[in-house]
Amino acid sequence: MSHKSGFVNIIGSPNVGKSTLMNQLVGEKLSIITSKAQTTRHRILGIVNDDDYQVVFSDTPGVLNPHYKLHENMMQFVNAAMKDADVILFVTDIYETNLNHEQTLERLQKTSTPILLLINKIDLSDQEKMEEKIAYWHEIMPNAEILPISALQKFNIDLIWKRIVELIPESPAYYDKDSLTDRPLKFFISEMIREKIFIHYKKEIPYATQVDVEEYKEDEKIVRIRAIIYVERKTQKGIIIGHQGEKIKRVGIDARKDIQKFIDKHVHLELFVKVDKDWREDDKKLEGYGY
Repeated sequence: MSHKSGFVNIIGSPNVGKSTLMNQLVGEKLSIITSKAQTTRHRILGIVNDDDYQVVFSDTPGVLNPHYKLHENMMQFVNAAMKDADVILFVTDIYETNLNHEQTLERLQKTSTPILLLINKIDLSDQEKMEEKIAYWHEIMPNAEILPISALQKFNIDLIWKRIVELIPESPAYYDKDSLTDRPLKFFISEMIREKIFIHYKKEIPYATQVDVEEYKEDEKIVRIRAIIYVERKTQKGIIIGHQGEKIKRVGIDARKDIQKFIDKHVHLELFVKVDKDWREDDKKLEGYGY
């Protein structure tokens, strides 16, 4: 049998379960997950290797109509994923009535790339509603193969895998066979911290924050990490820190647990908060933060 390799890119609206699906398919928690929309900001690759194939999954930010330059740059990740995909996993869910970004929907309707349209969260639905959704999307996206799934419950994950391996082209591997992702360790540490910010703070605060790992020192028994949480306003800095530092302490405790599990070593984590005014609207700052 010839070797197969392909880029399988996950696209869809915010909060439909793209990151949960990515993590299930890869078998590792590479993408952070919260109940808030727009948690994912970057394009994150997860690489699955077998003797006969290599599948390069790509999680992308939720498709949206930009309100900040940050959003515009996030949409560039989505557009790039549309262009280089061998297979597109277009994720929706039982609640979504239409993709909220017309240009992306039009591109999906016109593309010749194979599309698996995945209706997620069917464990929260009934048969009648599910059939209605399938009929609706079949009319909107006649070029797509539609599969009802539950990423959280792993329902139909095996079927998705079967179709992916059938659809990707014959090709040598794009990455070393022992690769899991193209991102450095510091990126995932910053994402784990940012995930806890999304969990512990409300309203605009999580969206105004950016995390940068300044220092990573590995000793024989412990890893020492220093990370900066950037916000846009002085008032936001106070909210992040909380009364007598209680809020940021909770973020640090929860993030440290995840980081220790990820790197399998004891961690000493220091968090600091700084103001980087209007960073979401500054091209140079966005570039510096990897956007």
